Parts: sequence; C-alpha cells; structure tokens
Amino acid sequence: MSDTATQFLPVNMTKIDTSSSDDCHEDKVDVALMERVKLGDHAAFETIVERHQSAIIGTVAKMLGNASEAEDIAQQVFIRLWKSAKRYKHQAKFTTFLFTITRNLVFNETRKKSRRKTYSLEEREESTHSEAPAESSIAPDSELLHAELREAVDKAIESLPEKQRLALILRRYENLSYEEIADITELSVSAVKSQLFRARTTLREQLSHYMGEE
Repeated sequence: MSDTATQFLPVNMTKIDTSSSDDCHEDKVDVALMERVKLGDHAAFETIVERHQSAIIGTVAKMLGNASEAEDIAQQVFIRLWKSAKRYKHQAKFTTFLFTITRNLVFNETRKKSRRKTYSLEEREESTHSEAPAESSIAPDSELLHAELREAVDKAIESLPEKQRLALILRRYENLSYEEIADITELSVSAVKSQLFRARTTLREQLSHYMGEE
C-alpha cells in the first residue's frame, strides 16, 4: 500500500493487518443476525439486507450484464434467504450461504435468457453505459478512455462461461478466498484456480488492445 493511501486509514489500522480478524468478526455478526432471523426477527433481516445488498446487486449486475435487472434478482435472493432462514446452519461463512443462493438464481436467469435469446443491443448499451458521465461528449479524454476501458472489461467478463465469470467476479470484486469460491461454485480449489486462470487468459486476450500488447 502506498504512503498516500496509508494516510487515509485510521491510526490503529496503519500497522496491523486486520483483514482476517475483520472477516471473522463480520461473519460472527452475520451468524448472530441469522439466528435472530430464524426466530422471525424482521429488524435483524433488514440489517442483513443493508449489510450485503450492495455486494449482491453488484455481483448480479456483472453476471447478467444488465444493471436494470440486478435489483429485482437481488430482491429475490433476499426473499429466498428469508424463506430458508429456519433451515440455516452455520456450517460455512454466512457469505458462502448467501452467494450460493445468488449463484442459483443467477444461473437460472442466464439459462432462461439463453433459451429465449433476449439479450438485445439496447440492453447491453444500457448496462455498460449506466455509470458513464451524462455529458460524455464533453468529458476530458482521460474520462472517455476510462469509460471505454470499463465498457470493454464489462463486455469481456460478460462473454465468459458462467462459472468462470462467477469465480472471477467473486475473486476480483468481492475478494473471496479460493476456498469460499470453491464452496459457492461447487468446485474443488484447484478447479477454481483453473477457472480463474482461463478467465484471466481470455480477458487478457480480449483486452490486449488496451494493455498495449498488440
């Protein structure tokens, strides 16, 4: 981490790597909340939604390549979480349980889309340009290049097979461990690493123009 980045951290975090302990603490909080949800505690459920909805919406949007559908699918994820709360057992991290529900719903949705072949050019443009500046025509060159690269990355990720795509998103954007990704995708750790290697190789090839490798 650069000195510039370090200066923005709280003083008590600048010299100690707390990532593992933080993950453990966050999981304990989630598990405690789920124990309350199992008893029908709506406030605990709302807290879980607040804690994780951003990650779930982001993951769904990247998986489907359509930001407009992400909130609807994410809502279904949490509805299913509520309905399955009484069967919840702390056998793995809570996020493993939550992302497994997300995986099932997203894979179902992608297969429906594949059968219906409903991806349209307009949907892709809406998704990839959803975060672009409204006045892109007058944006500085650096902003235009950044938006163009982001769009290219999104399209490259969208083109990956679904398990490669999910493994890459969980690793790159959610910083999950190989072991947790393996649990979520129902693959071995070595298979997850293989999926990630193939995904990164494909992305490198598709984005070679932007990486100056041509």
